[in-house]
Amino acid sequence: MKKNLLTMGLGAAISLSLLAGCGGSGSTASGSADKKADGASVYYLNFKPEADTQWQELAKAYTEETGVPVIVKTAASGQYEATLKAEMSKSEAPTLFQVNGPVGLAAWKDYCQDLSGTAVEGELTSDDFKLMDGDKMLGLAYVYEGYGIIVNSELLEKAGYSTADIKDFASFKKIVEDISARKDELGFSAFTSAGMDGSSDWRFKTHLANLPLYYEYKDEGYEGTPAEIKGSYLDNYRQIWDLYINNATCEPGLLSTKTADDSTAEFVTGQAVFYQNGTWEYKNILEQGGEELASKLDIIPIYIGVDGEDKQGLCIGTENYWCVNAKASEEAVKATLDFINWCVTSDKGTTAMAEEMGFISPFKNAKETANILNNKMNESVASGKYAVSWVFNHIPSEEWKNGVGSALTSYAADQSDDNWKAVVTSFVDGWATEAAAAK
Repeated sequence: MKKNLLTMGLGAAISLSLLAGCGGSGSTASGSADKKADGASVYYLNFKPEADTQWQELAKAYTEETGVPVIVKTAASGQYEATLKAEMSKSEAPTLFQVNGPVGLAAWKDYCQDLSGTAVEGELTSDDFKLMDGDKMLGLAYVYEGYGIIVNSELLEKAGYSTADIKDFASFKKIVEDISARKDELGFSAFTSAGMDGSSDWRFKTHLANLPLYYEYKDEGYEGTPAEIKGSYLDNYRQIWDLYINNATCEPGLLSTKTADDSTAEFVTGQAVFYQNGTWEYKNILEQGGEELASKLDIIPIYIGVDGEDKQGLCIGTENYWCVNAKASEEAVKATLDFINWCVTSDKGTTAMAEEMGFISPFKNAKETANILNNKMNESVASGKYAVSWVFNHIPSEEWKNGVGSALTSYAADQSDDNWKAVVTSFVDGWATEAAAAK
C-alpha cells in the first residue's frame, strides 16, 4: 500500500536530492492572473500542463466552498522558469509557485515563506519531503513520481518476450535488437521516437542524463552541485542512447523535429513496444489509448550497463515543491496556506489529486490512485530493488541541459566519435562552466 511505503522509507529514495539543500508543448497558459482579487485570494502558477484542467476544477470547487478566489495559471512545457520570472515581476504575482529542488530554491529563496509550523507541514509523512534552507522550511513536495521505460506488454509478448526477460542492459539490448530485426514481420518497432524538440528533449537531456549522474554521485559521494564532474559513466550513456535512436520508429536524423505528442501517439497506436517516460504519463496514455491499452502497461528500469544493475529499480523522486510567496500580503499568504492544506486534507482535494491528477502524494490523508504506473512503481520499491534518486535536481542550470540536448541531437544525426566527444564536452566542461556561473 502507498502509505506503508512512505512510512517504510520511500523518502530514502529521494533523500539525496532533498537533504542536500515534465506535458504538452507551446507557449500558451491557461487561467488568468488578471482577475485576481486583492487580499484573501490565491494565485497558483502551476508547473504541470497535464494537470491543468484538474487544477482549474479544483480551484473552482474551493472558491465555491469558501468564497476565496483561486486563479490557476499553467506554464507551457519547458517554460516554467521563464513564466515564473515574468509573473513575479508583476504587481499581481503568484502567491503559490514551485521550484524543482535545491538549485531552483537557490534562485527563489528570497520569495519563499518559511512553512515551519504550518498546518500543511504537519500533514507530511516524512521530513524527507521538506525543502530546507538551514533551519527554514521553504518548500514542500506535493507529489513524488517515478520514471523508466513504459512497456506495452502485449506487443512484447507478440515478440516472444516478457518483462521478466529484461534484467539488465545486455538482456534488454538483445530483445530490442531482435524486435528491430523483425519489425516488418512484427508490425512494430522497439522504441518510440526520441524526439528532441522542446516538448520532448527533457526526457533525454535531463531524465536519461540522470542515470550516469546518479552512478557518479554514488561513487564520488557528491552533495549538492559539485564544482566539477568526471563523466565516468558517459560510455554507458552513449550505449543506451544508441539503443534508443537506432531501434525506433524513425531514422535518427529526424529526431530534431519529433515531439512528445509524436512519441505518445506512436505508443498508443501500437507502433512501438518501449517508451521512456514516467508515471505522470499514465493519464495521457489512458485518454488517448483507452483502458484496454492502459491495462497492458508495465514499466521497467532504464538500464545502462553498470555492475549490479539487476538490483536497480525505477528512478523515483520529485521536482515538484510548493513554495508560498513571502512577498505577498499577509492575507494572501494565509489564504494560500489554507488552500494547500485543504487540497491535502479535504475529501475533494485528496480525491482530485489522487484520482483525477493521478498523484502519489506524501501526505497523511492521501488517497490511493488508480494510476497503474504508480502501482508498478510501488511494487518496484516493495521488491527491495534500489531506487535511482533524482540527482538531476542538482544540475547547475538549464543552459547545461540545453547544451547536452543540442549535442545529443547532433550526434543522433551523425553518430561519429567526434560528435560524441562534443556530448562529453557539453556534459563535463559545460557542468564546470555553469556551476561556476551559479555561485
